[in-house]
Amino acid sequence: MMHRYENREALAEALAAGVAAVLAGGIATRGGATLAVSGGSTPKLFLQTLAKADIDWASVCVTLVDERWVPESSDRSNTAFLRRHFLQGPAAQARFEPLHEDAEAPEDVLDEIEARFSRLPRPFDAVILGMGGDGHTASFFPGGDRLVDALDPAGRLSVVPMRAGGAGEPRVTLTLPRLADARFLAIHIEGIEKLRALEAAEAAGPETEYPVRAVLRAPREQPLQIFWAP
Repeated sequence: MMHRYENREALAEALAAGVAAVLAGGIATRGGATLAVSGGSTPKLFLQTLAKADIDWASVCVTLVDERWVPESSDRSNTAFLRRHFLQGPAAQARFEPLHEDAEAPEDVLDEIEARFSRLPRPFDAVILGMGGDGHTASFFPGGDRLVDALDPAGRLSVVPMRAGGAGEPRVTLTLPRLADARFLAIHIEGIEKLRALEAAEAAGPETEYPVRAVLRAPREQPLQIFWAP
């Protein structure tokens, strides 16, 4: 389901209101809610808006859909981005579950990260994905060394490491099964270039070419939501 907005401020308000309602519903029915979000520049305004929502943030667990394998002191860290632009004000009360650990390589601590994420309630209440111009989402990069594992709909892992030419640093990403069964699943994109990339991904072709296709094609009880503004 496509939602188009005249500007990015209107998109941020609408998406934040929708996510806040989903989280509040999870808290009301199950006593808590889980939220997975993306880093990068696109979601900043949405996250800043959502952080002000009047919900019981102490009952919300927040995590990232993926993380670069860099320390939090790096300006490339999604965790640092989240602390600056989201885990502030009311949302500072939320519990944050990081994907990064203090280790040289993600494989060194993968078992610990997997065990931690396997204990989180499933499915997530809300997952907000972004998308790159190359059709990647989360760290599902074209040419990624673990892309097949990450996109396996029958895969049992919650997280996999990922290395790819377009990724820069090694990364850790939540897998397709862990993301696609979210109660509310959205892709948030902005700009004409991203819209054209999405349209290309909606065409027939292998998921390894445009990995976001795996999300677009994943069977769901509730439709995938796409939010776009120029």
